[in-house]
Amino acid sequence: MSTIEIETMSHLSTLQSSSDFLSTTTIIALTIFFSLLCACIIIGHLLEENRWANESITALLLGLCAGAVVLLASKGNSSKILVFSEDLFFLYLLPPIIFNAGFQVKKKQFFKNFTIILMFGIFGTVISFCLISVGAFLLFNRIGVTSLNTQDYLAVGAILSATDTVCTLQVLSQDETPFLYSVIFGEGVVNDATSIVLFNAVQSLDFNNIDAMISLKLLGTFLYLFFTSTILGVVAGLLSAFIIKTLYFGRHSTDREVALMMIMAYLSYMLAELLNLSGILTVFFCGIVMSHYTWHNVTQSSRITTKHAFATMSFIAETFIFLYVGMDALDIDKWKASSASAGTFIAVSSTLFALVLVGRAAFVYPLANFINCIRKRDGSNIAFRKQFIMWWAGLMRGAVTIALSYNQFSNSDDEDTQDSALMITSTIIVVLFSTVVFGSITKPLIEAVLLRHAKPNVSDATDIPSLDDLRLMFIENGEPSDMGAGPRRSSLRLLLTHPTWTVHYLWRKFDDRFMRPVFGGRGFVPFVPGSPTGASDEASRT
Repeated sequence: MSTIEIETMSHLSTLQSSSDFLSTTTIIALTIFFSLLCACIIIGHLLEENRWANESITALLLGLCAGAVVLLASKGNSSKILVFSEDLFFLYLLPPIIFNAGFQVKKKQFFKNFTIILMFGIFGTVISFCLISVGAFLLFNRIGVTSLNTQDYLAVGAILSATDTVCTLQVLSQDETPFLYSVIFGEGVVNDATSIVLFNAVQSLDFNNIDAMISLKLLGTFLYLFFTSTILGVVAGLLSAFIIKTLYFGRHSTDREVALMMIMAYLSYMLAELLNLSGILTVFFCGIVMSHYTWHNVTQSSRITTKHAFATMSFIAETFIFLYVGMDALDIDKWKASSASAGTFIAVSSTLFALVLVGRAAFVYPLANFINCIRKRDGSNIAFRKQFIMWWAGLMRGAVTIALSYNQFSNSDDEDTQDSALMITSTIIVVLFSTVVFGSITKPLIEAVLLRHAKPNVSDATDIPSLDDLRLMFIENGEPSDMGAGPRRSSLRLLLTHPTWTVHYLWRKFDDRFMRPVFGGRGFVPFVPGSPTGASDEASRT
């Protein structure tokens, strides 16, 4: 054989190996998904004013239709073109969504209602977790699901406590209903983080030796993960602000500023996962800190770029997730793996959804009325109509629920495979039903229950007073040095009577005096040669 023939065969083998690396199946799958993404964007635009549909429902239904077509094309053998992967979801799709949520949040409204958000997002989720776990333990044996253990029941409580408020937020307006939007938005983020923290805490505990200390261990694990994850996100955001403020990347390239913000945000998430913390909480608070400090330290062009880039990545990831869930719902292998009858499927799914309804109501109405009793002085009570919308907004379940369900039940032993497959398929039924049915009713329901009864020109949330108003609260009776003036009001008394406003005032003073000189923030103008700021600085020097 000649040398030329040998080289030709070697070259052909190299091409063959490269073509094996670029699998045709993977290329086809990605082509279909990106085509469906384009279709979702177009259809979502056309249905922008529709009362019964939104982009989330559109993506989910398109995913179902695509899965049905693939199922028919494979003659009922498989509906998969991409396998549902927890790594894909938690490492690539979820971080940009949560980071953008923190980056774009209206911080004034968010922190004004921070106490309510924490009560609903943490205590409410824990109440729902306990009720759903106990309810599943008491009811599943009667249905015929007998192979689940204590860890599985607790995992079910954490899985079904993870809400998905995307559909509700798409029809709520920050201008018309600022209180509801900030509370539902904030609770949704904190709820997801709390559910995952609870799920991870359940996984880390040893249930072979159950004693009276197990609840305290669970609480301690939860508090440790919650606070350490939050601190890590704050530190990552402050570090990015300090680096960009100190090094002035914009003097040479604005691309470096944008790239550093993206990479450090994603790095904070990965570092949290590496340390077995909550990546959701970490990247969420990293986004809040970056929007408060880092974003003001970059050039004007970088500010515009980052704002739209983060929102675009979040939008694509959300749409991709709903498509993913829709197509994975027709995974014929999971349906075949469970030998349960149609009646058992309906019974388990109905039980799970009933527990979701009761678990949500068990904390929304009591906590809302408890808040009303505390806030009776200022007259800013949460009306029953708003309580109903807050209850309704948390009934929908999404991709986090499915991902946690796969994590818990996809690697079960052979003897538990049937009940594990039953739990996964029942969870998928709950997600599909809650998103499509409840999601489609959300917009007309909000219009009927809330907006038609809204008082004109009256906002449902009072803005935080200006610093001048807050300062007057501290010296309400005049300065102590003034003749005849009354005593200065104590910070403790103001903290008890006006906690939110007082904390806001004290934080602003601390932020202006200590934080912004070090980390930059609002009012900081980075020096960029050639810019109007740079030109004025050069002129002042000469």
